[in-house]
Formats: sequence, structure tokens, C-alpha cells
Amino acid sequence: MITNVSVDRTDDGAYVVSWETGRSGLSVSIYVGHSPEAIDRTSPAARITGETKAVIPGLDQDRRLYFEVSPDGGPGIVAAERRVPFRGSVNFRDLGGYETAEGRRVKWGRVFRSDSLARLTDEDLAYLGRLEVRLVCDFRTRAEVDKGPDRLPEGGSTRYIHLPVEHGRFDPAVAMASMMKGDISWLTEDFMVKRYIRKIDDHGEKWGAVINLLAHRENRPLVFHCTGGKDRAGACAALILLVLGVPEPTVIRDHGLSNVYIAPILPRIFKQIRSLGLDPEVVAPYFTAPREAIVALVDHVRHTYGSAADYLKARGGVTDETIDLLKRELLE
Repeated sequence: MITNVSVDRTDDGAYVVSWETGRSGLSVSIYVGHSPEAIDRTSPAARITGETKAVIPGLDQDRRLYFEVSPDGGPGIVAAERRVPFRGSVNFRDLGGYETAEGRRVKWGRVFRSDSLARLTDEDLAYLGRLEVRLVCDFRTRAEVDKGPDRLPEGGSTRYIHLPVEHGRFDPAVAMASMMKGDISWLTEDFMVKRYIRKIDDHGEKWGAVINLLAHRENRPLVFHCTGGKDRAGACAALILLVLGVPEPTVIRDHGLSNVYIAPILPRIFKQIRSLGLDPEVVAPYFTAPREAIVALVDHVRHTYGSAADYLKARGGVTDETIDLLKRELLE
């Protein structure tokens, strides 16, 4: 009865919940909670008839909120803001809500993808603690980690695992230093595409480790991240969504959201690039999430391995039983 539920926040802190429906005059109740399991269905935050959007002011700004949009006579759909509004991270986002080819949905609040957590503010750390994240998987190289270790809540409730994903002898920290010296000879036209494919062929054990951890409830909510949250994190997100049965076009769209969330910081980066005498358009693929790269990755998984599940079983040490458990735990 309703589809494509989305949640956004206005500049003044109001939540905008929108949806699509093929029925005119449909009445919808919207319920709110601090977790998908704790949504208060005793009293709706909004009641809408004949419209497909609700603006809800006055809600908690310091904790993540989940909204259930429930049409009269039909099942409700849970949704939340895609991006978690941290100040020190621009690309920390939830993989929940995506629909599989079989009509099921990925549960919200279970698995997050992100850019570096090194720049989280104290307020961000408090917010992260309220998310009750149990495990962080860091794909950055040792040089990247040494340059900016993750900031995590104190108390030991959030565990950390380092799973470095490298591209041969290429190290992002070294590459950035070379770029700052004006050297972009390594940034060829097909560099990013080949880099994405090598992430698949060379690092099956890292992606398999994340899948094996994610399948078990004691490790969730789980966050995986790299530096920009788009390439290595993008590869991992693609494999997770694909193995859950999310269609390829949706996986590619999710990858492209990095460009939306990174966009506000690009002018500052490109200004620095220009000051080095470099053309921002030439280096833009390194700072964005190129569509052709994720398309190449998805095609490579399908053509070379058969499917994400086949790849993870062959190269990641993942069993059929783990994949079944993952689907039972993460799909609704």
C-alpha cells in the first residue's frame, strides 16, 4: 500500500517523513522510537490523510529516531534518516531499508558504513554510544590508522578490529602525500576501476570476515569504514547488500549516495588541490565515488564468481549456513 518511505531533517530540526502510495485518500499514522524495536505505537506522532508527506517538529535531536509509517488496513514500514548526522563524519550511514528482489527489507540500525571515525567530536562520540555500536571494522592501512586513529566511546563496549585493505603497494596515505606534492602520475583513467576489481580479487578474506561477524547478534550494531567511506567501504556494502538479495541497481544507487554526502566538503578539498597547481577535475575520481567503478565491481562479481554468495563462499570463508543466518537476522 505504501512504498519508498524516506526520512530527512530540515535545517530547523523538523523531521520530514515521505512515502509513495497508489491509493488516494489513504490515512497514515506515523509512530516514533529510539530503536526499531522500541517504536511507541500507543500514540502517533502524526496522522495524515490524503497526503504523502508529514513534517514533524519537536522531536529528540540528540538520539537516532526510527519512524513506522502505518497505513490503515495495511502493514507498517520502518524507516530512518539514511545518514547519521555526525559533525566529524560526513558519510556515516545506515544500510537499512533497502528492499530485496523477494520483497523483504534490510533491517534498520543493524549495520552502518562510514568514513573515518578519527574526526568524531565529543558530541558525536556520545551519539555513537547511544547507538550502542558493538563492533567497528576498520579497512584503513596501518599508515592511515597511525595518522588518525578511530575515536570510540570509552568503557570498552565498542570493540575494534583492524582489517586493512590494500591495493598492492598502493597506500592511500602515501598517495595523498604524493598528491599534495603535485604528483598525480599514478592517477590514470582506469585506476579507480582496476582498484575496485582488485579489492574483490585480493581481499576476499577481509570481506568474508565482516560477513561472518555481522551474522552474529553479539556483533551488532556493526560499523565498517575506511577513510572516505566510499571505495573500500563501498565494496563491502555492495557485497553485503548483494548477498542479502538487494538488486544491483539499488546497490549502485547506494554507492552513489557517497557523492551526495561528500559534496559539502569537496569545495574545500578542491581549493587545496588548485593551490598545488592541479586540476580538480583530474583528481575528482579519487575524492568521489565513481559510478563506473562500482558497476565494474558488481559486473566482475557476477561474471567471474557467479554471485556475491558464490564469491564469499569461494574466497571469503563464508558458509551457506552463515549466509542463511545473515538473511534471517538482517531481513524482515
